[in-house]
Amino acid sequence: MTKMVYLSLGSNVGERESNLRSAMERLGALGRITAVSAIYETEPVEFTSQRWFLNCAVALETELMPKQLLGHTQRIEQQMGRKRGTLSASKKGPRTIDIDILLFGAVVVDTPQLVIPHLALHERRFVLEPLAEIAPEVRHPVFHATIRELRAAVVKERQVVRRVGTF
Repeated sequence: MTKMVYLSLGSNVGERESNLRSAMERLGALGRITAVSAIYETEPVEFTSQRWFLNCAVALETELMPKQLLGHTQRIEQQMGRKRGTLSASKKGPRTIDIDILLFGAVVVDTPQLVIPHLALHERRFVLEPLAEIAPEVRHPVFHATIRELRAAVVKERQVVRRVGTF
């Protein structure tokens, strides 16, 4: 049985757009990519002394279960040079690629390894702008608001998020 999954991709190390493309190619092996947002350049959050990110959102139809998908996305990150557990690879620090599972159908997961929907989804303009482009009417399974409504609630956030291109 297939599920529609929404992912956020981000990169601020090396050839950022190329990193996003490479990650999408690898994600294609996990299912069928049905939509990809435009590319957004976004100001770093919290740890601001770093290069700006390129971000996008991807809709992936997959037969994988949530923990299986997490394992595959973490493997892709590792294969692309992401290192976890070091200061420079902290959650908010520079990275070649970051792949976050935002939504997994209407499934809610809350384990030490994985939380779906993503805990900060509703607070992050850099995630909501591209996601609203490809899934504006999808509902958050906990807040029951559409992605469009969640984006409207954070539109006044001071973080700079600007559309810079398409795939």
